[in-house]
Parts: sequence; structure tokens; C-alpha cells
Amino acid sequence: MLIINLGFPSRDNYPCRIFLKVDFGTEQIAFVIVTTIILIYMYVLAYAYAKYKAKKYGLKKSDSQILIKTILTNQGRSSAFIGGALLASPWFVEAAIFIALVGIALFFFIPFILSYMHKKETHKSDENIKALPWYLRLYPWYLLSFALAAIIIHGPLNVSINWDAPLAIVFTFYTALTIPAALYYVGAGIHPRDLKISEIKKLFSLKNNSKKDHWPWVRNIFVLTVIITPLIISLVFGLLLVFGLISTAWFAIVVINSFLPVTSTNMFLVSYGIDKKVTALSITWTTIVCVPIIVFLIYVFTIYL
Repeated sequence: MLIINLGFPSRDNYPCRIFLKVDFGTEQIAFVIVTTIILIYMYVLAYAYAKYKAKKYGLKKSDSQILIKTILTNQGRSSAFIGGALLASPWFVEAAIFIALVGIALFFFIPFILSYMHKKETHKSDENIKALPWYLRLYPWYLLSFALAAIIIHGPLNVSINWDAPLAIVFTFYTALTIPAALYYVGAGIHPRDLKISEIKKLFSLKNNSKKDHWPWVRNIFVLTVIITPLIISLVFGLLLVFGLISTAWFAIVVINSFLPVTSTNMFLVSYGIDKKVTALSITWTTIVCVPIIVFLIYVFTIYL
């Protein structure tokens, strides 16, 4: 086996630095497959939920498409928000895998789907929307490059990296930029003026608001992201854990990530025809509610799992 001396003080429990210290074995590949299935399921659930709500409201075709795209987009979660804490958790390998795949889904596949839907609506096949800035379009490939590097380095090349030489600080610093870079965009859609009792009453109101009011749409996204999706995922993976079919690490990461708030980077996708105000408010209120839940879950799972 070839050993490369890059160096840095050896830390057995140090975060995996986006896969560079992870041997991609059968278990990791299996978790990649499971995570991919979870993400596909989440967006299929969001699409079906949006179609149902659009039909229930009796919306005309144009408004129906806006609602569907808005709900579909806002099923995207902000892994960067809690990524630093998860990468410092006992389940850091699974966390890194989940965060990378969420980034790829958010910044590659969802814009592609929205672009297809938008072109179908406008009948402009030559229209090329570039809603995401270049650094966010690059981000999924940046994440994916670490996974591919880990597979190649630990697989065909059979290289083991020694983290006990000064040069390793370059790799450590470079990979450490990943989470703060993403975290910069989280919370950008939160507006203090929305944090009022009157706004909370609108969010949780059971009365039928006017058609011009955006609160019913916000409420639908809130219910989908904070209640329906986490409840189903927690129930399924709770049963798998009870029957010993998955590890505690898989259960912890999947459940925690199911409660993640809506990501503020969705605001970059407004030009695809999603509702700006609904998205901004969904970011605000899912963040306020979900972050305390996530902190509590990390604390409880760290102690008892």
C-alpha cells in the first residue's frame, strides 16, 4: 500500500473532511443508495402533495403550476445550517454523505427539473435561465469531487493518507471551507419584521384565507416539511432500527436531516416561477421551528444511541 505523508496531528475521531479520511466500503455505498432513495421519495411526496393542494384549491393552470413548483422547491432542506454540528457528531461519515447528496439534489437536479417545467409552461425551448450563481452551480460538483476522490484513492490506487506531516494542513483548510461557504447563504431569507404574534396567528390559522393571501401556501409547505415528511421518515426508519435492519448512525442522520429547515438558497430559484414571498416566509418559519428540534435531537441521540 502506498502511504502519502501529508501530515497534521492525528485525531482518530476527527471529522472525515468530506470523505478524504473515509474508506468507501459496502456500508458507505449502501448508505449512499438509501440516501438517494430518501431524497427521491421526499420530492415525489412534495409533488404529489402539491398536486393534491392545487386541485383542492381549484386553481387555474398557471397558479397551479406556481404552487406545485413552489412546494416542490421548498422541500429542499438546508443541510449547511446544521452541517458543522453533524460533522462533529459520532455519525460524521453518514452526515458527510447525506450533506453531499442533498447539495447535489438542490443545486443540480432541482434547477434542471424547474427549468424543464418552466419551458413546458412558456413553450420556449430555447430559453436558458441561469438563476443560480456560478458558485452554487459549481457546489454539487465540488462535493461530488471529494466522494470520487475517496473512492479512487482508497480503491484502485490503494493509497492511505498519513495525516502526520505539515502539508496536510492545506487539505484540512481547503475542506474546512465547505460548510462555512454553504452556511453563508442560510438565513438570508429570514426577515425580523415577520417575527410577530400576528404573523404566527396567520401561519397556524385554520380559517380559509383569501385567494390573494400567501399564508395558505406557506402553511402547506410548513406542514409538509415540519410534520408530514419527518413523521413518515421517522416512523419508517424507527421500525427499521427496532428490527435491527439499520445502524443507529443511519437512523440518527436520516431522522435529524428530515427535520432540517427550508434552505434560503431557494430564493435564487425565484426566476423559475416559484413564489418569492411564500418561499421567504417558509424559510423563516421552518428555521425558527426546526433548529431547536434539531439541536434537541442531536443531544438526545448522542446520549442514547
